[in-house]
Amino acid sequence: MIPEQQGVVSVNFNNYTIGASPFVLDQVSNSYQGSETFSHTIGNHTIKTGADIHYDHVKQVINLQSNGQFNFYGNQTGSDFADFLLGVPSQFVQGFTPPFGDDSHYIGLFAQDSWKATPHLVLNYGLRWEYIRPWSEQHGQSAELIPGQNSEKFPGAPTGLVFAGDPGVPSTLAPTPLNDFSPRIGLAYSPDTENRLLRKLLGKSGDSSIRAGFGRYFTAIEGATLSFATGDAPWGLTYVSPEAPLFEAPFIGAQTGTQYTQPFPVKVPPYSAGAKNPYTLDWSQYEPVNGVDTYYYKNRTPYSENYYLSFQRRLQANTVLTTSYIGSQGHHLIALLPANPGNPSLCLSLSQPSQVAPGTPTCGPFGENQVYTRSDGTIVNGTRTPLGNAIGTTAYFYNYANSVYNSLQITLNYTGKRATLLAGYTYGKSIDNASSFQEQLYPYDHNLRRSISSFDLRHSFVASYRYNLPFDQFFSSNRLTSGWSLTGITRFSTGVPVTLFDFNDNSLIGSGNNGVNGIGSDLPNVTAGPLQINHNPANGKPYFNTSLFSVAPLGSPGDAKRRFFYGPGIENWDLALLKTIPFSESRSLELRLETFNTFNHPQFDGASSVNGNFTSATFGQVVSAAPPRIAQLGAKFNF
Repeated sequence: MIPEQQGVVSVNFNNYTIGASPFVLDQVSNSYQGSETFSHTIGNHTIKTGADIHYDHVKQVINLQSNGQFNFYGNQTGSDFADFLLGVPSQFVQGFTPPFGDDSHYIGLFAQDSWKATPHLVLNYGLRWEYIRPWSEQHGQSAELIPGQNSEKFPGAPTGLVFAGDPGVPSTLAPTPLNDFSPRIGLAYSPDTENRLLRKLLGKSGDSSIRAGFGRYFTAIEGATLSFATGDAPWGLTYVSPEAPLFEAPFIGAQTGTQYTQPFPVKVPPYSAGAKNPYTLDWSQYEPVNGVDTYYYKNRTPYSENYYLSFQRRLQANTVLTTSYIGSQGHHLIALLPANPGNPSLCLSLSQPSQVAPGTPTCGPFGENQVYTRSDGTIVNGTRTPLGNAIGTTAYFYNYANSVYNSLQITLNYTGKRATLLAGYTYGKSIDNASSFQEQLYPYDHNLRRSISSFDLRHSFVASYRYNLPFDQFFSSNRLTSGWSLTGITRFSTGVPVTLFDFNDNSLIGSGNNGVNGIGSDLPNVTAGPLQINHNPANGKPYFNTSLFSVAPLGSPGDAKRRFFYGPGIENWDLALLKTIPFSESRSLELRLETFNTFNHPQFDGASSVNGNFTSATFGQVVSAAPPRIAQLGAKFNF
């Protein structure tokens, strides 16, 4: 499609990719911002008001799979590479996206008061209002999926596929809420310890403090929610093979021999901004319309509610201990929701040879867009609902997801003559039903995949420190013996959870994997039994007992949780030896010997270190690690 980017076609396996990357992006971003704050003190009150306004514009020229991409998941033989040798990929994807420009607007207004109620108590309270406009495409090149509605802008488009500028469809696709108000309240209290009992518990006045707070915080909407949706039909096109294709002829179905329409090159209509007359197009070149991953038309602004309570105590003149409870709840967070899933019950009613006409295909995984003939001659035009067979693998950026986080956090801060130490320990837990917009909700039960978050760390200890070596005390102080110091960061933590997923489509909903849909809603089944966690991943054995997992029955999404056990933890030391040579009060030379993973301990950290892809031949294996020990020399001249 794009001669200057020609190369070996991209071929995706479960754990690796060969060929040229199908994604090339040139992007120019511009932001314009203005803000102003007014502060006035009246007695014990300090009142602040302010405003923040900004406009963002992103211009993108993108090659989105223009040269094609084959995906091998092992759906034919159980092995992705065996399918490759047979020449039967699970899926072929090809796309075309024209240049587009995304716009975003933001207004924030706030008023707050800091009131010193007593010499020992300060209260802060305020209110913020925000206008957070969803992203829009400057030329109107964005589509929306609304079941039952027909487009007036593009007559003939499949029912349910409408566009910015159609009646009831704003340029932002979803309305901009006008009631995003955020209350904030906090306090800082230093107990008056003239009372003997309080003085014994808390020390003298000023040695202890109690802080608490609550706030509601709205968040910006990811620009990806529009950049994935722009360039869709009719301005662009994402072709996803309706069935497993032939490797040598990707527009021919491997099972049925059907010759599907070759839709490229795409005939792009002119920009439609301000157009009064509808466009008449031949929509057969686009159907089934795939990849319309669009911002849900009823979305609200995502926000979180954060709260904390902390107790701080000065143990000595140079040592402070802080103990805190910190929690938050996320609401209306963005996840993927299949917008036109297959109907598992309908597919199961067509899954046996006795249920269809002789010589016609039966329904099974990845067959949501095929046409079936029942044994009585009735034609079933695919299994997708509610948008029908003219629309294929699509998804909403849907802000139904939610999260909850609770933690105990302890911090020790010590500052001495020769040494400093900042150490922190966190014991926490985060739960959600989607940890990012690349995780799909199950369309028939949005809470089915609720589990621990992909980034959850149950235990985490981190210490940073510096010690000025006393060579100048043991020997005469001179340029050679003074200025030496040892500094470092030490971290011990449990691992992040292993994320499980399955590309088999045994759920028969056809959630697919066409770029943004990185983790579908399908999972394997799991039986009760010991996980047998391998605490020495370097031995090359599976990290967990893979025999507990099995293929989910047809029509079932799988009963395993998306995440329910943790990967390998982290034990890491980064150290540096420093020598500072002063030349004058304002000039010095610093020599550094730095080592990362100083003791060369294997670090199998990261969300992808353990392969949770049930479709993969290396399911359960540790497939990646952090770098081994790295040492480097450096010099820095200060002036």
